[in-house]
Amino acid sequence: MPQMTVLEILNRTKVFFEKKGIPDARLDAEYIISHGLKMKSRMDIYLNFEKPLTDAELDVLRQMVARRANREPLQHIIGDTSFRGFIIKCDKRALVPRPETETLVDMAKERLKGIETPLIVEVGTGTAAISIACAKEIAGAKVLATDISEDALSLARENAEVNEQGSNTEGTNLTFAQGDLLDAVTGEALRQAQCPCDAKIDCLIANLPYIPDSEKGKLQPEVDKFDPALALYGGPDGLSLVRKLLQQTEGKLNAGASILLEIGSKQAEVLKNEAANYPWLEFAGIHKDYCGNIRFVSYKSK
Repeated sequence: MPQMTVLEILNRTKVFFEKKGIPDARLDAEYIISHGLKMKSRMDIYLNFEKPLTDAELDVLRQMVARRANREPLQHIIGDTSFRGFIIKCDKRALVPRPETETLVDMAKERLKGIETPLIVEVGTGTAAISIACAKEIAGAKVLATDISEDALSLARENAEVNEQGSNTEGTNLTFAQGDLLDAVTGEALRQAQCPCDAKIDCLIANLPYIPDSEKGKLQPEVDKFDPALALYGGPDGLSLVRKLLQQTEGKLNAGASILLEIGSKQAEVLKNEAANYPWLEFAGIHKDYCGNIRFVSYKSK
């Protein structure tokens, strides 16, 4: 019996994924095959169409294909994703960072121009993708990344080390603290970040859970089955944690400091209309991502 070739397994996997309702079936098949066969990139598939596969190679691919057919996220199967060119390890401990979220880093860079050693705090850091990018791309920045989940923080620390940002060690500009929203920003956490214990924040970034509780069980299987619920749901209208965070910012920001939040597209106007609830803040705008979708709001400290 002739051995199956790369082209044959690609076509069969694509058809199988389509039957299972996998979005981008061919693309996912390409990623899995190139990763499973230890190719340098997806393009290598097209240079090896006629290559026969060994039984051992087929066994590896079958296991990966079965996981994706069960709707496990592709990034979990491969083990990582790219965020602004940084390799970010992904698993069930935190949400997979999305390319659209990269806009938050650009927004932070723009607002921190002219500040020599800004203090950036990211609340709900998850994989730490945003914090790693800020620490790498914003000169002189001290970045304190927090999360309520110790599981998420363990993943965040692993990603920091992979990207040569250390793990709460002297000489690094990215440190971590566990706690509920800004309660994690204690004097000790600031000292670990090599800042004064009473230091105030120059830029607060948060991509908090913002899906309404009523959506539980209605999301894509990749999210519903494999993402931590703690990182998804934000109360009756999805904004409970966002409002709590905004309330906590009083007295903790430098004058002119920015707050940058990722939210659901329908939540931006709600937050704009509620801005008077935080008189120490000025609502600074509603912003779109690279795809032109409303995804962020910003505030400025008075």
